[in-house]
Amino acid sequence: MKQPLVIKVGGAILTKEEALSSLFNVIKQAENQHIVLVHGGGYVVDNMLCQAGYSTKKIDGLRVTPRHQIPVISGALAGYVNKTLVATANKKQLLAVGLSLADGAMTTCQLADEKLEAVGQVSANSSQLLDTLLKSGCLPIISSIGALPDGQLLNVNADDAAVVICQLLNAQLLLLTDVNGVKGADGEYLSQLNQSQAQQLIADGVIAGGMTAKVNAAFEAANHLRRSIAVASWQSPEQILSLVAGQSVGTKIQPSC
Repeated sequence: MKQPLVIKVGGAILTKEEALSSLFNVIKQAENQHIVLVHGGGYVVDNMLCQAGYSTKKIDGLRVTPRHQIPVISGALAGYVNKTLVATANKKQLLAVGLSLADGAMTTCQLADEKLEAVGQVSANSSQLLDTLLKSGCLPIISSIGALPDGQLLNVNADDAAVVICQLLNAQLLLLTDVNGVKGADGEYLSQLNQSQAQQLIADGVIAGGMTAKVNAAFEAANHLRRSIAVASWQSPEQILSLVAGQSVGTKIQPSC
C-alpha cells in the first residue's frame, strides 16, 4: 500500500465551487492513492459569527474561541463546510465520509492556551476508523472540531489537526493555502525552508499572521515525521499528482537536523 497523503484545505477555496470541483477531479485521478482531507473554514466561520452578531478576534493568526461561540463555529465547520465538501466529492463519484476529530476516538484533546479559550490542543490516538475507511476505498473528510474527555466541543487549528492526522497514519502532508508556498524577504516564493530561516523571517515580520501558524504546524509535522512537508496553492490542484509521483511542489518545509 502506498503511503497515505493528508491534504489540508482552507481559505478561499471553500467558497469557490469551481476550485473545489477541480480539487476533487484531481483526487479522483489519484485513485490508487489513499487520501484524507482535513479542513478548516475561517471565511465561513467569520461570516456566520457576523450573522450571529459576534465579533472575531485572533492572536498571532490563531482564532480566539469564546465558549458561547462554539455552537456557531462547530455548526459552520463540522456541519455546513464539512457536508458541502462531502456532497461535492460525492458528485465526482468519490466515496466521501464526513468526520470530526472526535469520531472513532481518532484523536484526544485538551485545552490549549487559556488566552484562546475553547481551543483544543490535539493528539493522535487511534487510526482504526481511518484505516478501515481507506481500505474500503473511502475519502475521509475531517473537520477541525475536537472534544474534551468530558464531551465539551473544542475548536482546533486546522493546520494542527492535519499534522495529527498525518502522524496518525504516518502519511505525507500537503498544506494547501491561498498562495503557492512561503515567500522570502525578497518577496519571491521559496523552494525550501528550514527552521532557522523560518524563525528569522518570522522575527523580521516577513512571515506573519495565519502563515506563521501554518509554517509552525508544518515544521512540527516535518520534525515529528523526519521528512519534508509541502506548502502549496489550491489554485493548482494538479500539483497533488506531482507530489504523489515524488516531485517537489510549492515550498518544501525541511525537518531540523
